[in-house]
Amino acid sequence: MTGRGRGVTVVYMSKLRAHLLGVLVLITGLLTTTGAPPAAALPDELWFDPSAAATLTVRDGRFTDGLGREVVLRGYNVSGEAKLDENHGLPFASVADARKSATALRALGGGNTVRFLLSWAYAEPVRGQVDTAYLAAATEQMGAFLDAGVRVYPDFHQDLHSRHLFDPDSWYTGDGAPLWAVSAGDYPDEFCGICPFWGQNITSNAAVTRAAHDFWHNRYGLQDAFLATAEAVMEYIGGHLTEAQFAGVVGFDPYNEPHAGTYDAGQTSRAWEKDVLWPFHERFRARMDAAGWQAKPAFVEPNLFWNANLDFQRQEGGLLDAGTLGPRYVFNTHFYDQKAISGIFMWGKAGDGQYATDFATVRDRAAATGTAAVVSEFGHPLSGTVSDKAPTVLKAMYQALDSRVPGAGWWSGPARSGSVLSGTQWQWDIYSGRHHELMNGNPGKVLTTGDAWNDEDLSAVRLDDSGTAVLRQDARLLDRIYPSATAGRAVAFTYEDRSRDGSTTLTWNRVPSTLPRTAELVGSGQYGLLLWRSDGSAEPTELHLPASFPTAATTVVSDLGVTATPPAYTRSTPVAVAREPGGTGSRRLLLTASDTGTLHYALVTNGASAPSAALLAAARTELANWAAAAVG
Repeated sequence: MTGRGRGVTVVYMSKLRAHLLGVLVLITGLLTTTGAPPAAALPDELWFDPSAAATLTVRDGRFTDGLGREVVLRGYNVSGEAKLDENHGLPFASVADARKSATALRALGGGNTVRFLLSWAYAEPVRGQVDTAYLAAATEQMGAFLDAGVRVYPDFHQDLHSRHLFDPDSWYTGDGAPLWAVSAGDYPDEFCGICPFWGQNITSNAAVTRAAHDFWHNRYGLQDAFLATAEAVMEYIGGHLTEAQFAGVVGFDPYNEPHAGTYDAGQTSRAWEKDVLWPFHERFRARMDAAGWQAKPAFVEPNLFWNANLDFQRQEGGLLDAGTLGPRYVFNTHFYDQKAISGIFMWGKAGDGQYATDFATVRDRAAATGTAAVVSEFGHPLSGTVSDKAPTVLKAMYQALDSRVPGAGWWSGPARSGSVLSGTQWQWDIYSGRHHELMNGNPGKVLTTGDAWNDEDLSAVRLDDSGTAVLRQDARLLDRIYPSATAGRAVAFTYEDRSRDGSTTLTWNRVPSTLPRTAELVGSGQYGLLLWRSDGSAEPTELHLPASFPTAATTVVSDLGVTATPPAYTRSTPVAVAREPGGTGSRRLLLTASDTGTLHYALVTNGASAPSAALLAAARTELANWAAAAVG
């Protein structure tokens, strides 16, 4: 069933869909292991995939799919192009470009999820009038990712409140609120003073701070208008995606990087979160329910500066007074290393465990609120004076997403590894370096390089001269092994990507000398290691396999089996490979354990070349003894 019309019909069908999805979830729970027939089968689907994709919920502080498996969302923001006017607030110039981007994201970038940017300015260019042409184009582009097997959570994006606050000859620009919203206020001429970084406008530009303050205090009815538009947008999206597509929409991010602008007299950042920001999130949650998104969580962000790694920027927060969020919300935060980006407060490069504490704070805060966590933005500039730090900064960030234990201590303390965090890197913009953006509408300032936005350059991808999507970062860093779905509970995970910093191979997690045969098997190759406790289900645990792990070069050593060339998946094959759904050619390792509560392990490496049966058996014995001693 495809799109069902507009206006009142959209509201009706959206709510009808919510009812039908609820019935589908109930039926899924009653199904036998034969699975449910798909609403619309994706290429490369296996028997359990339709039920797995039927829904994504939060349970016991983790994302879980329709089979109850623990899910990790990994991918990118799509994309900062939505901040620009050149494609009128859309991530792509065409649906064909969206499909090209989705295929590349899956096959080259290893992603299974995108944070999909939307613009209030283009959704409601005239007050009270939603632009259905914009919504139709955005929804169709979103569908291209859903059809490629990529989960989506839309984000109402803003930076510096609105581009309409900035003069045509300004050094900076913004995005977010429409012109009518800016015109409602009597804001001063924008001026940031001595601001070498665009983000300083958030607190130093009076036009930005006053406009933000007005929004949060609902002056001129701005917040009411935003929420009404948000509900209309969600109704439209829900009414114009197929049932199978809408199931892949996992939630909604209400507002990017919220900040008070200015605090009221005597108000602290923590009080602002409690008295202003959290009530906004609750109002947005109510709009989601009204739009038929009852079963999908709100991906709510705390105060932008709650986890800043510069002491003078950090502001107390993290939704400390929101209580238990539960399954209707996700703790959603960003992390950038402002010390590294500054070029002043961090002179060297990142190292092993650089962000273990920062990301542990995210895990702990989510656990305290009783929900799952996602780091929906992280990244580092790929050009400019600090770009030399990017290979190490990004490696350290991915390492911290994988485990809270640095590489040097992982093998001796895997039980402290913690949950595998979900995250979406900033960003995935196929137009990187090929923009044609009139900055603030100024025909004399046409931006083409980088992201075409405030001198940023963070896209992991670009198009070459033939129009083919190619990576701008080391594929070994981006296309990673990660446990995309665990049948049970992940106990510990690590991945040594062996990514490069120039000509130097970065190895932060070496197999210890106490496991000599395992170290011999891995050699100089990449490896991932997952420990998990099974839950008795017949559906497999899934790990994404990077392109650097072709079947013929993939060795798996597990208590479930040992193989130097995993076979194609069947229900009776405990260690096997298969394509990931979506028809993009990406692949997965499938590990089937039908027992309950047993500790399982699986080492996956591409370092072995025709390993002998004796070496495989010896490595298996080492790993079994290590797992029993380290975790029990």
